[in-house]
Amino acid sequence: MGNDIIVYDTTLRDGTQGEQVNFSAEEKLRIAKRLDDIGFHYIEGGWPGSNPKDMRFFEMAGGYRFRNSRLTAFGSTRKADSRPEECPNLEALLQAGTPAVAIFGKTWDLHAREILGVSLEENLAIIGDTVRFLKKRGKELVYDAEHFFDGYKNNPGYARKTVEAALASGADFICLCDTNGGTLPHEVDLIVASMLDLIPPHMLGIHAHNDGGLAVANTLAAAGRGVRMVQGTINGYGERCGNADLLPIIANLQLKMKKRCLPDESIRQLTNLSHFVSDTANVPPLSSRPFVGRSAFAHKGGVHVNAVLKNTAAYEHIAPEMVGNHRRVLVSDLSGKSNIEYKAKELGISLENGDPASRKIVAEIKRLEDEGYTFEAADGSLAVLIRKTTGEFKEPFRLESLRVVNEKSQGGPSLSQAMIKISVGSEEEITAAEGNGPVNAMDNALRKALTTFYPQIKEMHLVDFKVSILEGTDGTAAKVRVWIESRDAGEVWSTIGVSGSIIEASWQALVDSIQYKLSKSDAGARVNSANGRR
Repeated sequence: MGNDIIVYDTTLRDGTQGEQVNFSAEEKLRIAKRLDDIGFHYIEGGWPGSNPKDMRFFEMAGGYRFRNSRLTAFGSTRKADSRPEECPNLEALLQAGTPAVAIFGKTWDLHAREILGVSLEENLAIIGDTVRFLKKRGKELVYDAEHFFDGYKNNPGYARKTVEAALASGADFICLCDTNGGTLPHEVDLIVASMLDLIPPHMLGIHAHNDGGLAVANTLAAAGRGVRMVQGTINGYGERCGNADLLPIIANLQLKMKKRCLPDESIRQLTNLSHFVSDTANVPPLSSRPFVGRSAFAHKGGVHVNAVLKNTAAYEHIAPEMVGNHRRVLVSDLSGKSNIEYKAKELGISLENGDPASRKIVAEIKRLEDEGYTFEAADGSLAVLIRKTTGEFKEPFRLESLRVVNEKSQGGPSLSQAMIKISVGSEEEITAAEGNGPVNAMDNALRKALTTFYPQIKEMHLVDFKVSILEGTDGTAAKVRVWIESRDAGEVWSTIGVSGSIIEASWQALVDSIQYKLSKSDAGARVNSANGRR
């Protein structure tokens, strides 16, 4: 295939065995198309003999022309008490209509005797019969040696015999599986090396689970010994602690070990691929995920940021753009002037190096974070704070009064109403609005009052609202942090408020959100009666 490494994805099969990971047949096809576009070599679509959904996926996939990937159906060896021709599992594999199939067989003598309930000799016959049956029907065959490393450590002679049975019967690839995920990298290295006299490296694969937190390391160790096929899932989804995560595997192999896996343009899509699969699975992305996580190239400490501004290699092992990610500088009580100056530039705010305002901003952030604020995920509030400190920001309105009423009757719904009075320059606006809860009512009233002066507020929408308790020993009197995410046609931004009152904290976050929007569109340019106020 012109690559040093063959990438075999099993997100659609092994990945779906993870908790909270479940794809419809249609979603599986969308992911398969994306993997094909990027250039993955094999896509294991599911186990057609185990459920109707996987068979429906293979039926739909049959109408799609894969340009780069070989679609693969997964199953087990024949049943112990039947001939291959009579085994419904093998029949389902053939019905899937894929050019390649993957089957797993027992390598560990413990599994053959105690789990499958057959003699060691009969287990070898099961493996050989199954491989020959599928090869005679024109299938490319990947043989997954299940529990290979545990089996080898317990009985190396028998583990080798099971692999010999698959090889002698025509298997195209032998994939050594660390199914329990407990093998260490040095063990993988030694055991793979011991198999090279039996299996040529170009026919070897590795399939590692992450129960010891070592799936990626074990896969790289095997690849270092010459194993050509690497199996895994996107984002490491899988049963128990998951499978080997293909994203750091691919990045490390191609960028660090110089073993070509995918086209260079595909490597730059790894971050987007991670997010795409995460969104499809409806599983929140892990910020700390290597290479592709939101925090993978995020810098918080002032010393670190100062160094990165001089030379990014000081605290980054690769350029984030190589995998489609980007650098982020966080602002917190650990920040120094470098963080503020970098962030101001990122936000489009003029703040020169050495500006005295930098120290004032740092001091204010440290004070606010001591009170419970956190600006790492509140870029909108941070931008407003910086602009206010530098004098670039003019308050667009002033609150004169606010009253929020929440009424609850026995057996009836809860009704909320907010009444607000604001002033903009010499003009005042008094209005009221209802809402689904007191915060929504307050949001509606504020927008209603301000839209008269700033019609651009109609362009923005609240998309998320979260409340967390800072410290719970005071019970319902505890201080809370409110986090709001807003968006308009061109941007998403976050704001924060902290108070002992959820209403006050929500007000702070709402005001920051609107102020950020107005600061983007020139807060001083409001519509009045002289130029078209309605």
